[in-house]
Amino acid sequence: MSIHMVGIIQARMGSSRLPGKVLRPLAGRSVLGWVIRAAQESRVLDGLVVATTELDEDDVVVEECRRLGVAWHRGPVDDVLTRFTGALEARPSAEAVMRFTADCPLLDPAVVRTAATTFRAVPGLHYLSTGIPHTLPRGLDVEIITVQALRRIDEVAIGHHRTHVTSYAYTHPRSFSLMGLTFAPSTAHLRVTLDTKEDWDLIEAVVNKFGDVAVPYQELIDWLEINPDVRALNAHVRQKELAEA
Repeated sequence: MSIHMVGIIQARMGSSRLPGKVLRPLAGRSVLGWVIRAAQESRVLDGLVVATTELDEDDVVVEECRRLGVAWHRGPVDDVLTRFTGALEARPSAEAVMRFTADCPLLDPAVVRTAATTFRAVPGLHYLSTGIPHTLPRGLDVEIITVQALRRIDEVAIGHHRTHVTSYAYTHPRSFSLMGLTFAPSTAHLRVTLDTKEDWDLIEAVVNKFGDVAVPYQELIDWLEINPDVRALNAHVRQKELAEA
């Protein structure tokens, strides 16, 4: 029996390093719109919802969801885990959640599809991630967790574990059945997520090259590897540590 899987995209206008990044226009659609398209083009999700905040500044995120015909849920700013469980209240048939962040516009639907297919093929799995260990460029990662495991985490998680939603699971490997999905050879040194102006410069360069399409990850990696000037645009950007966000 296929697992009923819902995609949840966390999105808000607030950002310490690049405010408003999720609605920046990129080749005719918003950054959030790029993430929504990648999730939809994977054709493996039984539903999709954007989890944003109750802040007035995020009214524009809701408006973008309305414009794109995508469901939304509003919850606390920093307690993202509560946003997720709140979004699930209206989706009682959901058995697993694929978590997306709205700052990954270059997400590849094929990676999403591979993750979902693998998760559904392994009985008893609680959590799957392409990030344990990271072998894809940062910004292409996918993670899936069962609703049951998410509810267990909700009962015990505090601090940054509530901000990162799933981090309690992969930092407590004895309590959950975990799987890492790796893509060899590792290209984890590359960065295509959107957190800084330098990240934006790289993403714009990619879109200027490939256009308004979801670029296959291997094609994207190959192009970055032969264009060191583009790769260097954000090579110095440091990813925040788990407890910093």
